[in-house]
Order: sequence, then C-alpha cells, then structure tokens
Amino acid sequence: MGTRILALLLLSGVGLTAEAPAPKKIQTLLVSGQNRHDWKSVNPELRRMLEETGRFEVRIVEEFRGATAAMLAPYDLIVLNYDNKRLDDLRWGAGPEAAFLEFAKTPGKGVVVYHFSLAAFEGWTAFEDLCGGNWRPGAGHHSARHDFKMTVRDSTHPITQGFRGSIPIANDELYANLQWRPREKYRVLATAWDDHALYAGKAKQPVPGAGIDHPMLWVHEPGGRVFVTALGHDVPAIRQSGFITTFVRGAEWAATGKVTIPVPAELAKE
Repeated sequence: MGTRILALLLLSGVGLTAEAPAPKKIQTLLVSGQNRHDWKSVNPELRRMLEETGRFEVRIVEEFRGATAAMLAPYDLIVLNYDNKRLDDLRWGAGPEAAFLEFAKTPGKGVVVYHFSLAAFEGWTAFEDLCGGNWRPGAGHHSARHDFKMTVRDSTHPITQGFRGSIPIANDELYANLQWRPREKYRVLATAWDDHALYAGKAKQPVPGAGIDHPMLWVHEPGGRVFVTALGHDVPAIRQSGFITTFVRGAEWAATGKVTIPVPAELAKE
C-alpha cells in the first residue's frame, strides 16, 4: 500500500476500529449537612463507593437552602442523607423544597433516600408520599443493632435481580413499624424479620407476637425513580457487601432505570 493511500485512509478513518466512548457518568448530588446520625463520617464513604463503580461523579452539598430547579437540572441523581432534627429552622424553605419535588417527579431523574433521612421533614406530606415509609414519633423503632438476614422479596426488579434469596447484614439497625403511606403505591424489594425477643421488654412501641417482617429496601416511581434503603446506620454498617451492593445498584437504577453493576459472587445466585 502506497504511503499516500495509507495516509488518506488514516485521515478518513477507513479500516480503523475506534474504541466506543465511555458512558457518561451519572451526575450525582449528595445532599446533607444535618442529621441526628454521623453524616460527616458517612458522606465520604457513600461518595467513594459510588465513584469506585466507575458509573458516578458525586458532589456533596451541605447547604441546600437556595437550591433551584435550574441548579438541579444538570444532575441525574440526588442522594439524600439529611434529617432536619424536627426543627423548622432546618427545613430548606418553600423554593428549594419545591425544586427537590420537581426533580423527583421528572422522568429520567432519580432520588435515593438513605437510612435516617426517613425521619426528615415531619408533616411535609409530599416528602412522606415520596418516601413511602417514614420514621415518626410513635412510628419507628428498632432493637439493639445486631446481625440479621435480609430476604429478597422481588427478584425480578433490576436492583435485586441476580441476588441469592437471603443477604447477610452485619451489626446494623433493623427499622420497624415505620409510618407508611398506602403500601400499594410502593414496590418492596427486600424485608427483614424483626425479632421481638431482642427488645427484652424495652421497646418504645408495642411489638405484639414473636416478630414481624419489615421492608428494608423499596422503590417508588412518582415520575422520576426513588430508591429507599433503611439500612446503613454508620460507617461500619455501610462497609459491608450487602449494603454496598444494594446501595450502588439502587442508585444506578434510580438514575437510569437500568442496572449494570454486578452482584458480587458471595451474594449472587448459585
């Protein structure tokens, strides 16, 4: 092949195989800044586990007041690690709260509600509708943190597809008796058995019978996609395969409607 012809082929790209462009990273805003849990230690861990998948680019914001729909528009996903401690002064305000709801209801956008964020914004009905279940006075308790099994109840959903039937959870809180919106609006993916014997008479709320299964993971599609995890009390609790895998897969689904992040061998169906 003559040098001139080869040069023309190189310039035109004929006969060359170009690598496919890397998929666009999921632009993620981790909203935090207040919580009755240790948000300062947890936030970097959540960002790390998301970014280590190669699918996410995460920015942490500790002051959401002042947020607008235009400011949120570039993001694909909001991860909520926020609790206003039942204080009106720590609410975001009408404008930012409306922007958050608009984001959650926009097709193609996603929200992850993480752990004690379920206790946020008491009396904000639209937020409670978004969450499905919330920690509220007289509704929400747990026994002492302990090891338990989380049972996959919906193996057809992209988040839980490919998991074995039971996922071990080590030394975490098992949230029980949340205040639920109409359950038929939400799709429960996984539950755990709340053993009432573990309360040893110290339950703050009635726990009749030997125990009850309670949702640990669930989803909601109010326009956008919402993934909720009740797991992950602190840094040790989130540094385990069961939490990490369900969290990152839930986040990917919320943002894209699909899940490409694999289930690790120790949690996968045999």
